[in-house]
Amino acid sequence: MPKRIAVVTGASSGIGALLAKELPAHCPVDELWLIARSEQKLNAVGQDLSVPVRVLPLDLTREESLAAFGAQLAAEAPDVRVLINASGFGKFERFDRIGEEDAAGMVDLNCRALTLIMHTALPYCSKGSIIVNIASVAAFQPVPFGAEYAATKAYVLSLSRAVNRELRPRGVRVLAVCPYWTKTAFFDRANKQSVITHFDCMYDPAFIVKKTFRAMKKKRDYVVPGFVAKATHALTKLLPHSLVMKVFIAQQKLKDK
Repeated sequence: MPKRIAVVTGASSGIGALLAKELPAHCPVDELWLIARSEQKLNAVGQDLSVPVRVLPLDLTREESLAAFGAQLAAEAPDVRVLINASGFGKFERFDRIGEEDAAGMVDLNCRALTLIMHTALPYCSKGSIIVNIASVAAFQPVPFGAEYAATKAYVLSLSRAVNRELRPRGVRVLAVCPYWTKTAFFDRANKQSVITHFDCMYDPAFIVKKTFRAMKKKRDYVVPGFVAKATHALTKLLPHSLVMKVFIAQQKLKDK
């Protein structure tokens, strides 16, 4: 009988680390594979877990790292019960001021790496397996001064929902989680220039994790955790996006930046 595993990318900090720590209590697995660039941080996350942990210090924007993940799966042929794609980053800045490395990096990590990790893991998923992709409320609207980040999350949401439908006959689910502003180290890089100045609500990552595990037990293809997040989502469906962008720019006082 194949070993049951869960895989978490972006597991060294933030939502990814909390999901990894809470996962054994919600999903029975024999081993947990943690992926991020920092081996030291991954070891710190895994040291108190109740299941065996395999630390994979990989940079998922690099071909050799993706190949190494595939080789690990091929060598052991496990049953991937849970795959959580939590790796990703953003940059809040006017698009023409974003450095080439960051501009390419957001697409490479948020979209390409997530896609290839899913594609690599799917042959090892079986009936009842679930893939969880961390998207964002930004996926539902164009976001000035966060244009590329929002676009990558729109890709994640669309991909997740469509693949979820495709995999229905196999009994494999794909769930997109769309958080609002959340208190993590994400902003240390994303908002380094303090472009975003107004945060009407900032959620605790523990709340996002709790809602994620709850949504994993339901038959849905995406979840928007929290009242403010849901209200924002509803407004982006009702109002013209031109108005939504105008309000956001005025709220953030971005016109002169």
